[in-house]
Amino acid sequence: MTFAIISDIHDNLANLKKVIDYINKNKIGKLIISGDLTNPETLSFLRKKFKGEINYVFGNNEEYNLQGNMYLEEYKAIDKNINIFEKTGEAKIDNLKIAFTHYPETAKELARSGKYNLVFFGHTHKPAIETINKTILLNPGTTGGIFYQPSFAVFNTKTKKPELILLNELK
Repeated sequence: MTFAIISDIHDNLANLKKVIDYINKNKIGKLIISGDLTNPETLSFLRKKFKGEINYVFGNNEEYNLQGNMYLEEYKAIDKNINIFEKTGEAKIDNLKIAFTHYPETAKELARSGKYNLVFFGHTHKPAIETINKTILLNPGTTGGIFYQPSFAVFNTKTKKPELILLNELK
């Protein structure tokens, strides 16, 4: 199975649509978001275009803009295929234990804990892949295209290989 990881969308709906088009075209049914969708309308846009499972953790912009708990409870009640977390999220996909957060330091702590196969984060907007002990630590970059080229990542659970994808290179 392949799933996608995005972060730091910052309400860039044009770029988000490109990611969703890729995800839908490649029949990817799960998405992990490491924060900073930014506004509730961006999540609504995403839900209209992507019907798969979403695991989403707040970033600093959601904490600032969305008054956390109200937003969290509304979406949990509306859509059972969305799992929303405030600081750190967890998921299990094909027997891989996954943690995700927005913040790099928290992600490094999670990776060092040895509890997870994969840890994802955002915030820096800079795509990165490294291994800490046996844990793959990945930042998919910025889907919004702020400071760096717009990017996202996919992970294949059979090959256990992440792939960074630059939006500008998609056809």
